Amino acid sequence: MKSLNELIKTIETLRSPQGCPWDKEQTFKTLIPCIIEECYELVEAIESDDSEHIIEECGDVLLQVVMIATIANETQLFSLQSIAEHVNTKMIKRHPHVFKHTTIKTSKDVLQQWESIKQKEKPSQSNMDNIPPLPALVKAEKIQKKAAQDGFDWNHTHDAIKKIKEEINEFNHELKQNHNQDTLEEEAGDLLFSIINVLRKENINPETALRKANHKFISRYKTMESLSPNFKSLSLEKKEVLWKKAKQLTQSK
Repeated sequence: MKSLNELIKTIETLRSPQGCPWDKEQTFKTLIPCIIEECYELVEAIESDDSEHIIEECGDVLLQVVMIATIANETQLFSLQSIAEHVNTKMIKRHPHVFKHTTIKTSKDVLQQWESIKQKEKPSQSNMDNIPPLPALVKAEKIQKKAAQDGFDWNHTHDAIKKIKEEINEFNHELKQNHNQDTLEEEAGDLLFSIINVLRKENINPETALRKANHKFISRYKTMESLSPNFKSLSLEKKEVLWKKAKQLTQSK
C-alpha cells in the first residue's frame, strides 16, 4: 500500500514542528465538523454516479481517519494499524457464516445475526440501549426498527398513515389553541416521527428521500429564478406561475 504509506508520511509532515499551523492545531474534537461534512459530501458524490468525484470524496474521508490515527499515534494512544486490526477482528467475528462456515441464507438473516452478536458483545437491558448518536432523522428510523424487532409495529402501512393524520390534527389543534411554542415543537416532532415510520414500512430511507426532495427544490428554484430578470421583486402570485413553469421544465430531471 505505497500510496497509503505516502499519505501517512504527508500527514505526519503536516503535523511536524515545521509543518502547517492549521494541521498542527487539530485535535479529535476540532476534526468533528470536518468528518461530518466530508461524509455528507461522499454521499452526494455517490448519488451523482461520478467516479472521479467519488474517488476525491473517499480520499477526503480517508484523510480524516489518517489524521485521527496520526494524532493518536503521537502519544502512543493508538495507530492506524490498531484501527485496522480492530475492525478486521470485528468483521470476522460478526460474519461466522463466511469465516466459520455456518449456514445462513438471506441478507435479513445476516442482519439479525449481526444484531445478535452485537448484543452479546455489548449486553443491554433494553432494545433502546446502545442506539448511536445519529442525526435525528436517521436516529428516528433506527429507533423504529428496534421497536419493530420486538413486535411493536403497525401491521399495515395504512395503519401508520392513520397515525400521520392523527398527528396532523393534534398539531393543528395546538396551533389554533394557545400557540405554545414548546407544545407545538413536541407535536411537530410526533408528526415527523410518524411520517418516518410510514417510510420505514415501505423501505424508503427518509434521509435519501429528503435529500432528493432538497435537490429537486433547488433545481426548480434556480430554473424559476432564471425565468425572470426581476424575480425577487415579483408578487407571490407571479412567482407561483413561474414555479409551475419551472416544474414543467424540470419534470424529467
